[in-house]
Amino acid sequence: MTGPEASSPAATGGDSDVDVVIVGAGIAGMYAVHRLRGDGLTLQAFEAGADVGGTWHHNRYPGARCDVESVDYSYSFSDELQQEWDWSERYATQPEILRYLHHVADRFDLRRSIAFHTRVTAAHYDENANLWTVTTDAGTTTTCRFCVFASGSLSAVNYPDIPGRESFAGTVLHTAAWPHEGVDLTGRRVGVIGTGSSGIQLVPEVAREAAHVTVFQRTPNYSIPAANRPTDDDERRAQKAGYAERRRKSRLSGGGSPFVPHDKNTLEVDDAERERVYEHYWTLGGVLFSKAFPDQMRNEDANALARDFAERKIRAVVDDPAVADELIPTDHPIGTKRIVTDSGYFQTYNRDNVDLVNLRRTPIERITPSGIDTADPGGGTTMRDLDVLIFATGFDAVTGAMDRIDIRGSGGLTIHDAWADGVQSYLGLQVAGFPNLFTVNGPGSPGVLANMVLTSEDHVDWIAGTIGHLRSKGLESIEPDPEAEQAWMQRCGQLAAQTLFPRADSWYMGANIPGKPRVFMLYSAGFGKYREELAEITDAGYKGFQLR
Repeated sequence: MTGPEASSPAATGGDSDVDVVIVGAGIAGMYAVHRLRGDGLTLQAFEAGADVGGTWHHNRYPGARCDVESVDYSYSFSDELQQEWDWSERYATQPEILRYLHHVADRFDLRRSIAFHTRVTAAHYDENANLWTVTTDAGTTTTCRFCVFASGSLSAVNYPDIPGRESFAGTVLHTAAWPHEGVDLTGRRVGVIGTGSSGIQLVPEVAREAAHVTVFQRTPNYSIPAANRPTDDDERRAQKAGYAERRRKSRLSGGGSPFVPHDKNTLEVDDAERERVYEHYWTLGGVLFSKAFPDQMRNEDANALARDFAERKIRAVVDDPAVADELIPTDHPIGTKRIVTDSGYFQTYNRDNVDLVNLRRTPIERITPSGIDTADPGGGTTMRDLDVLIFATGFDAVTGAMDRIDIRGSGGLTIHDAWADGVQSYLGLQVAGFPNLFTVNGPGSPGVLANMVLTSEDHVDWIAGTIGHLRSKGLESIEPDPEAEQAWMQRCGQLAAQTLFPRADSWYMGANIPGKPRVFMLYSAGFGKYREELAEITDAGYKGFQLR
């Protein structure tokens, strides 16, 4: 074990090294360290990376930028922190977000409770002692009363299983594991596999540097200009003066930012008004376009009008109509896959040094030492020579980070087996059969559908309050009733069925991971509504939980 904070005895009796083990030191894990340590609990956090930051520590690819406005994608727990930090841009880049998180770690002295370069490999529950034993790749073991998995919704890196992948003789990169020292692509032939968020943000930057870029696209995605701009002193002063109201509105909203849809449905306004509303939300940038009208994510006819607007915008900036055809999605309603926020992505295909390969029509046959072979429609293959191969293929989202750890609860039940037929969770906070194990932004919560800084704070605050409740009542454990868990996941499924989300083969559904059960893994009724339901359950004496 590595140096826990020694400020109190174990929470509820029994012999343990610490009260709490926290897995992960990204945004959620950092706040968990601060909040739980402040409550007088002894704790130890483990982080596989070299420093704090989670996804913003690892995802250093050129062009990486948040799609939530900087002023909202920031901690709210300390007004002093809000007042002292100055954001330079409307949508912060990865380096600025990481500087902010380092500042938070310094300001609140978080690193002394975190073991870096240390990956948790197992967490096993002892029913007799009511303790968890957490094992790391360093060979250390730590016993604790409570485990908090703040391991991230987008942290388990996904490499597609392509024949010959290990044979490539050039440089192989993944956007989610980008070298910290950077990569010089000047004059090199670069292949990019994937056109999700990371690929769409990466390609314009690479194209300005590389001799040639070949983009291998399986599924086109909707992307909207970030409309980014510097933040001036007057705007910053206004933001800081209005933080309290901004946070209040954000916590009542669907997505954790103070933006709300138009007050009428799509077909309740005339063409001119609808165009004006679309233009307004397009200018706001990125994911906010999904909020143009309140029925846009529920009504197929309404969504079709939004798709038409987006298609016209794409065609207006792509010179070759045939290339525009390839770039415009036809297989999912707009917003059912996370809308990307970009900086000149579609315009990049006007460059002479950029080619687009449609993998639906000409799939990859194999990766070779010198490049990629794709199948020709009429038979045969085409060899594409490359010096650098970049996988922009995302993550095993929401559940992947935990599923890759040997987690065993009551009776030796593994988390993998618990989720074998589809993910199960109560409120995104706990899983039946795993007492005193908490998840932050777990399946069954709004998670990645909302501003994850505020959702992380809310979950950690609930976990801290729950541990405090157990201690004050002399109780030792909490876990969900299996029936309540099942009912909650059924509710999440019913809510999703009222939307267009299940119409897309998205990573929200686990569709990017072969063999992963297809279940919409999130609570889709909005952040504000979720907070109401969580409060009602808690105020009713932790309805649906077993407290012992």
